Amino acid sequence: DENGKFKSELNGYAGEESQQGSTEPAARAGWNSKVEYFLAQVGFSVGLGNVWRFPYLCHQNGGGAFLLLYVLLMLVVGIPLFFLELAAGQAIRQGSIGVWRYISPRLAGIGYSSCVVCFFVALYYNVILAWSLFYLGNSFQYPLPWEQCPKQGNLTVKECEKSSPTSYFWYRKALDVTDSIDETGSFNTYIVCCLLAAWTIVCLGMFKGIKSSVKVMYFSSIFPYVVLFCFLIRGLMLDGALEGISYMFYPKLEIWADIQVWRQAATQVFFALGLGFGSIIAYSSYNPKNNNCHRDAFTVSAINFLTSVLATLVVFAVLGFRAKGKVVECVVSGDVDTILIPHFNFSDPGSVSVEDYTVWFKQHGHDVPGNLTECDLEKEMQKGVEGTGLAFIAFTEAMSLLPGSPFWSALFFLMLLNLGLSTMFGTMEGILAPLTDRFKTLAKNKTKLTIFSCIIGFLIGLLFTQRCGNYFVMMFDDYSATLPLIIVVVFETFSVSWLYGADRFLDDIEGMLGWRPHVIYKYLWKYICLLAMLGLLAATTIRMFITRPTYMAWNQDKASEEYLKYPGWALAVMALLIIFAMMPVPVALIHAVLQDRTKLTSRDTEIGRYSIVNTDDKCETPMTDMSDLDQRSTTAASFS
Repeated sequence: DENGKFKSELNGYAGEESQQGSTEPAARAGWNSKVEYFLAQVGFSVGLGNVWRFPYLCHQNGGGAFLLLYVLLMLVVGIPLFFLELAAGQAIRQGSIGVWRYISPRLAGIGYSSCVVCFFVALYYNVILAWSLFYLGNSFQYPLPWEQCPKQGNLTVKECEKSSPTSYFWYRKALDVTDSIDETGSFNTYIVCCLLAAWTIVCLGMFKGIKSSVKVMYFSSIFPYVVLFCFLIRGLMLDGALEGISYMFYPKLEIWADIQVWRQAATQVFFALGLGFGSIIAYSSYNPKNNNCHRDAFTVSAINFLTSVLATLVVFAVLGFRAKGKVVECVVSGDVDTILIPHFNFSDPGSVSVEDYTVWFKQHGHDVPGNLTECDLEKEMQKGVEGTGLAFIAFTEAMSLLPGSPFWSALFFLMLLNLGLSTMFGTMEGILAPLTDRFKTLAKNKTKLTIFSCIIGFLIGLLFTQRCGNYFVMMFDDYSATLPLIIVVVFETFSVSWLYGADRFLDDIEGMLGWRPHVIYKYLWKYICLLAMLGLLAATTIRMFITRPTYMAWNQDKASEEYLKYPGWALAVMALLIIFAMMPVPVALIHAVLQDRTKLTSRDTEIGRYSIVNTDDKCETPMTDMSDLDQRSTTAASFS
């Protein structure tokens, strides 16, 4: 009876936990309510990427067609893997290290790799929170410091005049960035202070584990939705909002033939759900055994997707307003004789129809002398709509045009801060929970471990507060997590579906939930998900080797952004980051194999001290127990 076997295993495991109660973190008692768990899980999975990465990918890769592709990959790959991690954490009630070590000691390295990647991500993610704090602090003044170019005497600063007030404030005032990653520069005092404040907030929130962090999440997980709805209502009232949204959702089905679009969609699904970090496993390990983790997988994934769509509507409504203003200004500023365009009233910018102008320009624009440009709304929409370029330049510029701009600016950066904060709590839990579950000493000193981790994170994070720090953030964001996390999830999927056995895992889930999930999960885990992750791994690796990695730098003389190739030493750093993140997997495997051989050798030596006595009857001898022990060890090894 598989169910009975599973229940006995779990009861034995629970009994072992009760015997070793001193090694168990106090927070393992669990969530106070289902609401707390949902806030934590949604808060971790819904992060900055939903606001500044998903809208960009959706716009660049076919709009509505990309949405359909994204939903398809989420249903076929994302949700099954999300369900796998939820079920594993809930069944075994350990962090990522404990879960994979429980399945087989040789797989413990998967959990350690997840911890290393979480640490890398926490280092640069908190720097983004520091930037948000800096902008939040500068939002409480009127006019906003990025609304106008500063002056030196009676002259406007040339760098600002050549670019824009928001670009100048971001690159020169906030970051004071160098021209390349080779030029380090001094530390930025303001960003150092903001980074210290960010790590202090994280430390205070994590001070007592999930019991303290969940109290912050009641605000940090809900507040962003309030802000997004406020921005959506305000954005839809702006001129150009509908144009922006229509460009966003206009379907381009031909993109389905592009393998890079599939790669980007799969990567976004992967990171949007937070797979491989170990945080999903850690959070679900605090659930009761009978919690319906299958329903949770669909619910959290649906909330994540709808949040991405909501953020996309907001972003393109506001960017549509910004682009429409620039295009109208472009049309009006055309240096051309009005006699040649008699039906345009240039004295009233509001009466100039961008659509009419575009149609006229395509037909007659090249025949008209003078300073005349196409003024294309589509091209204007594509400028600076990804990552920090969206949050700190494009969106910031759009908000400066709104009435009451300081209010909207403070609201926006407070939203970014809370989005990042809830993700940081999950990332830190992905580090702390596995370590405290694995090591008795750390479990007894979890508060000290939390404080120590935050101090180390701040000290190493000072690397990102140099004048070239922004380039290191890009490097870590692009290369420290992507490849290692994909490899981690490949190992997770293979170990559960093939080594542990998909049928056996479904038996375990049935023992928890009281009903058996559909058999389709067996084939999704064993074939579809595994092949999809291997394909993503291959595509990412090939792209990394074929195309030399580049980063976007700010040229002070030209006052513009430009792509530069990473120098040789930076490529070596990238390689070390990836190798260091993946090193625990082979190391743990080799350690477990050597440990097994050592135990086998010592056992053979111990057995050799006894003389084997053959008896016809079934009487017990000292060898009876040892034989049973050997048989149980052999059985356990075969399952591992």
